[in-house]
Amino acid sequence: MAEKPVGATPATQVPRYAGKGTFARIADIHEVPDYDIAVVGLPFDGGTSYRPGARFGPMAVRQAARTLRTGYHVDLGVAPLEQVQIVDAGDVTITPFDIPEACRQIENGMRDIIGERARKFVAIGGDHTVALPNLRALRAFHGPLALVHFDAHLDTWDTYFNAPVTHGTPFRRAFEEDLLIEDHSIHVGIRGPIYDQMDLDDDARMGFKIIRAGDLDVMGVEAAVDVVARRVADLPVYLSIDIDVLDPAFAPGTGTPECGGLTSRELLRMLRRLNGINIVGADVVEVAPAYDHAEITSIAAATVVFDLLSLIVANS
Repeated sequence: MAEKPVGATPATQVPRYAGKGTFARIADIHEVPDYDIAVVGLPFDGGTSYRPGARFGPMAVRQAARTLRTGYHVDLGVAPLEQVQIVDAGDVTITPFDIPEACRQIENGMRDIIGERARKFVAIGGDHTVALPNLRALRAFHGPLALVHFDAHLDTWDTYFNAPVTHGTPFRRAFEEDLLIEDHSIHVGIRGPIYDQMDLDDDARMGFKIIRAGDLDVMGVEAAVDVVARRVADLPVYLSIDIDVLDPAFAPGTGTPECGGLTSRELLRMLRRLNGINIVGADVVEVAPAYDHAEITSIAAATVVFDLLSLIVANS
């Protein structure tokens, strides 16, 4: 941006528990003539298979983001709000009653956010269904993408109760629609029982690589980061984070919790070591605040969103 970016409301002037309700009190999209990165809310949970409530995720994560100090990211060595213009673009208007129509609304909304300048974004869900229209929107500007997917679950199932688009199917649909670059996508944090061995066979056939949560105990974070970085190389990357990649001890407020997950520190360390990959879009999904306690999950998600913003700036 040519002009000095409009940053967050200074906490030395207005206490963090007061003031505007944007993510971490950053500039609203209507306050600036243009922007480089947008935080976008996608309040939709019509694709949820177990506990509903992720439609309230964007609101909860924005509230929890008041706790953040956004001046300087020590680990990444950037001051993201001072270096580029980051805005809160509000929420995309999404029907709660029709999944195909909701996906069309999200895709159109994200195309507008990306715009002719191919701006970048971090989306706050919502359930994981929203990743599919996000990828559709990004493909129009970047072509097929590599995927880095942090999650307890594969999300490459075929259908759920005969529904082809749900929060458990977005990446199979993405593969079928040629939204992904084959053999350059990876799941991290996968764990727990599955429906059938065929789930793993299908996932491998679609060209995904898996780092299970238990693999980190053996290989360590640094080796896992190296695998991810080599997998995506310098390709355009969509980075998708289901908050249930964290163990329920660190993220109880989610729709399908799974025992044995990553710690908050492990997830943040992995993200911060991915400095160098070409992230063109990202999401943090499946925060369901009705099941949360003391904003544990929302604070984790808000911290991850800020880390993603900082990572995008560091890699620019």
